[in-house]
Amino acid sequence: MAEWREIEVEWLGEDTFIGKNSRGGAVQMGKLNDKQGVSPMEMILAGLAGCTGIDVVDILQKKREPLQALKVRVRGRKADDFPKIYKEIDVTYLVWGDGINPKAVERAIELSEEKYCSVSLMLKPVAEIHSSYKIFKPGETESP
Repeated sequence: MAEWREIEVEWLGEDTFIGKNSRGGAVQMGKLNDKQGVSPMEMILAGLAGCTGIDVVDILQKKREPLQALKVRVRGRKADDFPKIYKEIDVTYLVWGDGINPKAVERAIELSEEKYCSVSLMLKPVAEIHSSYKIFKPGETESP
């Protein structure tokens, strides 16, 4: 069985918490010194983006695709009633590289979402997840 992962969250007053892992990583939730942190529900979206992003990069590199950069944008729509969980999530992959095969990108996304990304697989039973991608040449800027 896999090892346990542990997070400790410390309350700093009002609605501010700092979460820390055992390896020194930290994240701020709530407002601290006039700087807004990431909400717990936004952290779920960030976790999804990071999880699938790691997979897609790994798969494209193994396929020897000329990947130069990747951004993953995630947005979610929550239910109107409590517990206000995400019911719909859009994931957009922005991929940069010269001569990247669109079929390789599609397959990398599919493998991530169907097999490797644990965050995606945990969310699927409660949220409809839609994915899209755009491929850009090196130096090309993204359009909104």
